[in-house]
Formats: sequence, C-alpha cells, structure tokens
Amino acid sequence: MNITNLKNTVIKSTRLMLAATLTGAALMWSSASFAGGTEYDLRVDGLACPFCAYGIEKKFIKTKGVESVDVDLKNGLVIVKTDEGKSFKEDELKIIINDAGFTMKSMTEKAR
Repeated sequence: MNITNLKNTVIKSTRLMLAATLTGAALMWSSASFAGGTEYDLRVDGLACPFCAYGIEKKFIKTKGVESVDVDLKNGLVIVKTDEGKSFKEDELKIIINDAGFTMKSMTEKAR
C-alpha cells in the first residue's frame, strides 16, 4: 500500500466516523425535543432573594405535573417545566404565584 492509498483510507474512515457521530447526535436531539412537556416563562414582580425563590419553587413542586422550577432573581423570571401532557392556563399560574405572595406580570409558553 502506498502513501496515497493510506491517506485516502484514513480520510474515508474519518468521514465515516464523523457521519456516524453526527447522525447519533441528531437522533438523540430529535428524540429529546419531542419527549418533553411545556415550558412557561413567567415574569414576576417582587423577586428579590433566595427565600422568594424558595417560596415559589415550593408552591410549584407541590403542583401535579410540574417537572422542574428555576428562578432567575436577577431578571424576575420563573421558568416552569411540565411533564408531557400537562398544561396550565394563565389564570392557574397567576393563582400559584399569588398564593406564594407575588404578582405575575406576563407569561410565555413554548413546547419542549
């Protein structure tokens, strides 16, 4: 085998490995993107400290169908992710936020 043939073999092998890796990553990404529920981004007034975040998290975690809650104190944002098939109406989210002692200003909803 001469050097040119060896070089071509290495290039073909590298391309095959790269294609296999990208295909696997694409399959993982596509299955993950269809496996989730809904994400709600809630703008909330009055979030100032970790105790505020804890109070809201506690209310949401007790709610059936809530997968996770993240609170961004700096931006006054509460991010709620639900299990597949669970959705909230805006009024339901306002009640949960109000029960925690805060005011919801706006909401965006997106599928995960």
